[in-house]
Amino acid sequence: MSSTYGSLKIQQKWEDMTVYAYVALRQMPKSERFTLGAEIRSKLWSGFQLIIKANASRNKMPFLFEIDVEIKTLLALTRVAYGMKIIPFKQYEHLSVLLVELGKMLGGWMKYGRS
Repeated sequence: MSSTYGSLKIQQKWEDMTVYAYVALRQMPKSERFTLGAEIRSKLWSGFQLIIKANASRNKMPFLFEIDVEIKTLLALTRVAYGMKIIPFKQYEHLSVLLVELGKMLGGWMKYGRS
């Protein structure tokens, strides 16, 4: 997915993950799509919003810590979805890899913000 010129790499990566997650969530059983799936969607949009806020703010650290919480929560929700056999291993693996990459990018942003 191509992004607008000038946006952050972490924002582009988050957009890509959101698109992939939405495809995976569509394949969830209906009984879980509106419970666990809705919670995952909520965290995806919340994290996306926090990235935009952090980029626009002078004091980025509070937003960066909140993004970290969203990433860890998404990892946990994805693990639960896989454990309940709601999503297949390949989707779980791909989402986990994307979330770990985002965590590393966020760690770099946090380190840069502290210096």
